[in-house]
Amino acid sequence: MGQLLVEGGEPQRNLDRAARMIAEAAERGCDLVLLPETLDFAWTHPSALTEAQPIPGAFSDRLCAEASRHNIYVCAGLTEKLNGRNYNTALLINPAGEIIVKYHKINLLTVEQPFYNVGQTLNVVDTPLGKIGVNVCADNYIDGLAIGHTLARMGAEFILAPASWTVDYSITEEHDPYQEKWVKPFSILAQLYNVAVVSTTSVGYIVGGPYEGKKSIGCSLAVDASGIRAQGTFNEFAGELIMAEVPRPIRAEKGTAIGDMLLRKGYQFDHLPRS
Repeated sequence: MGQLLVEGGEPQRNLDRAARMIAEAAERGCDLVLLPETLDFAWTHPSALTEAQPIPGAFSDRLCAEASRHNIYVCAGLTEKLNGRNYNTALLINPAGEIIVKYHKINLLTVEQPFYNVGQTLNVVDTPLGKIGVNVCADNYIDGLAIGHTLARMGAEFILAPASWTVDYSITEEHDPYQEKWVKPFSILAQLYNVAVVSTTSVGYIVGGPYEGKKSIGCSLAVDASGIRAQGTFNEFAGELIMAEVPRPIRAEKGTAIGDMLLRKGYQFDHLPRS
């Protein structure tokens, strides 16, 4: 988990830091490095509205080149300009430098909707590491967890989520607001389906846009059915690489057998609210 300082409106500096983080991950023997959401301009920075790049394009090409140079899988978030619209995009790049998943964030916060359009697809890809699904940040909120359920139904063994978790400037480590907000939904998916959910968050103060003055505080997280595998430092200055060894989950059930398994575990399926 490459917990990266992301500066608003500074794509070249951010990409340079991402390149160094990719190199460090490869040097330390990682198979895959997961980087934060919208690491080019930072989340909801106004410059993204006019300066976002297409994918493939200059920014994604840089990440692809680094993946190939260091022979490592890279999952990262960028801002994508596509057909005149912007998307909050996550990429999975293989060690040959090829984009094998491109995903557009679906569960957009109200404040980010002027910046990005809602995504319309979900994908899971087979790799030598396992079956990998990709989503972004708030896609893993409790109210958006249907996205993770769907990736699990599609066979994902790992769900990777570039993120930009933010809090008010006054929040410190002692408050720890992440048990309910992140550990709980990750654990729900992990324990119901035997998947691993991994999310990396940027660090630094937010400059520009609707969240100006708030801060991204790290606390990157890797959870599987056994519990928390690794967790990043909770601090707005904690730019660091967090190593996590996550075994490939064994997922025998497919299709309706997944529903049978959920019933055995006591899962309550959807129903209409009482009038």
